[in-house]
Amino acid sequence: MSEADRTPEAGRTDETISPSGAAPVGSGGRSRTTLYITLIAAVAALGGLLFGFDTGVIAGAMLFIVPDFHLGPAQQGLVVSAVTFGALFGALVGGTSSDAIGRRWTNIAAGLSFIAGSIFSAIAPNVDVLIASRVLIGLAIGLTSVAAPMYIAELSPARNRGKLVSLFQLAITIGILVSYIVDRALAPEHAWRWMLGLAFIPGALLVLGMIAMPESPRWLLKTGAEEAARRALALVRSPDEIDTEVHEIHEDLEHNRPAAWSELLMPGLRPALLVGVGLAVFQQVTGINTIIYYAPQIFQRAGLDSATTALAATAGIGVVNVLSTLIAIWLVDRVGRKPLLLAGLTGMTLSLAALGFAQRFASTIGIDPLTLAPITVGCIGLYIVCFAFSLGPVVWLMISEIFPNRARARAAGISTAANWTANFLVSLSFPVLQAMMGPSLWFLYAAMGVVAFIFIVGYVPETKGKSLEDISRQWRTGNP
Repeated sequence: MSEADRTPEAGRTDETISPSGAAPVGSGGRSRTTLYITLIAAVAALGGLLFGFDTGVIAGAMLFIVPDFHLGPAQQGLVVSAVTFGALFGALVGGTSSDAIGRRWTNIAAGLSFIAGSIFSAIAPNVDVLIASRVLIGLAIGLTSVAAPMYIAELSPARNRGKLVSLFQLAITIGILVSYIVDRALAPEHAWRWMLGLAFIPGALLVLGMIAMPESPRWLLKTGAEEAARRALALVRSPDEIDTEVHEIHEDLEHNRPAAWSELLMPGLRPALLVGVGLAVFQQVTGINTIIYYAPQIFQRAGLDSATTALAATAGIGVVNVLSTLIAIWLVDRVGRKPLLLAGLTGMTLSLAALGFAQRFASTIGIDPLTLAPITVGCIGLYIVCFAFSLGPVVWLMISEIFPNRARARAAGISTAANWTANFLVSLSFPVLQAMMGPSLWFLYAAMGVVAFIFIVGYVPETKGKSLEDISRQWRTGNP
């Protein structure tokens, strides 16, 4: 037995690779490895489903939490943004824990936190307990938003890494849609406790599913468990690819040895970190979660007066979100990351500007309330379509792939923390800014879309079809 075989990490991997101990490649070829990596990605993406459900379900639940707990605007903002506050710390912890205990166990920890947070949310006797429970759920979301895309990316072959990591975003959109459907179904009974508590089920599935999955071979190699890493790679690569990939990973680890958080700012990593943080922030400040969190209230203000009608329109937006994410899965490994980002931002910016114009000047140009409601739904629908094939999946994908192996977990953690910081500030400020600015607020988010477009043109590289080690090498040589 080699030294690598005797490591705890190798022992955990041995237990989860295959009941028979045989790699799928030897008996089934590439099609079987593709099926297995798709299964791995689907299980890890359950974290995305929980991410989407727990961020989306609050939109409908708030219609009934507000009168039950007699919440003012500031308290509403705290209840909604508590998840993002927890996710900020979860993302920072996720980067450290992904390095310390592995990507797999970090995802398991996220599932356990989802279970606990959903139970406490459902039984919350007052708003303080509810906020604390939502912070715990946010911690889980932060963990999985770092560990799940990174785990999928590190196990995926370069040729279809984009579509596999994009399953995480697809799961987010499905989770949001399911939350809207649950909200709509339970709205007549005002059963907001059930709305929040049902996340227990996918949380348990994530824990059970990840227990049966292998650890990331790149993390195993970083910890010195080469034999275990080779066995993990044998599950998802053909035999002739393993030696080459192990050599490339070793080479990347040799050239990138940050030992402390401060070293993430060294010249070889600083440009990648700028891109990761920039994309993460722009995903939020262009306004997506104002719609995800507050869509029913936006639709009510636009003229859809009843809660059930507003929730039905919100569920329709959820369907559009899921279907449009399929566009990204189809195109991301064909046309590339950067073209999708630029096309999506163009549509998002135009739809936000149109929404602001229609709502701001409705009375001036003769738009009556009956007409304003479908215009609002249409503009938001177009915005969601454009976000769902661009900033939605591509940002999580690029955060998982642009950093070198030895720094990936920490750099992804910082980028994800920046995402949740922006999310927290946007979701917390929306009720107050909407009261101050009215429809003109949409122009602010549209302006952020213009700035994001300029940033992507100037700084974001194309990573389509490149191995993780090739991407790292290009940053190192100054030619991303």
